Amino acid sequence: MSWLVAIGLALLCFAVVAFVFRVPRILWSSVLAALALGLAGFAFQARPGLPGAPVPPPTEVEGGGWALVEARQMFIGEDQRSQNPKLVTADAMVRNGRFATAAALAGAAAQENPRDVDAWVALGNALVENAEGSLTPAALYAYRQAAQADPGNLAPGFFIGVGLLRKGRVLEARQAWAAALAAAPQDAPARDELQVRLATLDELLRRIAEQSGDNPATGGLRAR
Repeated sequence: MSWLVAIGLALLCFAVVAFVFRVPRILWSSVLAALALGLAGFAFQARPGLPGAPVPPPTEVEGGGWALVEARQMFIGEDQRSQNPKLVTADAMVRNGRFATAAALAGAAAQENPRDVDAWVALGNALVENAEGSLTPAALYAYRQAAQADPGNLAPGFFIGVGLLRKGRVLEARQAWAAALAAAPQDAPARDELQVRLATLDELLRRIAEQSGDNPATGGLRAR
């Protein structure tokens, strides 16, 4: 139900801006980018399979750090969870918004064990947050190293997609998620979670295309 609400709100916002306020068509891409940013935040924290329950947010979380660590651990899976003490400290730094320190610690853990997919993904996430959401070349390198360390792991592709969504590059994000699912085994951790997010993104693209009269593969949501 939470995903249906998210889709409905996104579509309502777009319809109001495009057809009530009659924003020029040339500005629609900016509106869609803002909607994509909202979906990126939802992608971090939404858990459609969990029953609703009022839970107070952890007081130690700052800047979404807790959600970032939780999402990484969910997609990495238990088998690939790093045992490096530096990464434990790096996660504590992320929860407190100290992303530069977290990147240094995660980078040290990755250098100690280049096959540590968890450390590489943690490094990429910390670099993105330290760059205020930008998917920098250094972050992309870290995610690609993670993908090489464990080609079937969904975490690198998921976070690349989230980074693209945060910049409004919706079609590229969709491609990243689809490619990650195609490469992952059927029993990959959090596969169902990513399938739900991809299906939701596809539905949003389809409905916006219907509203705007564009082909979602070539029209108003161009990859940039």
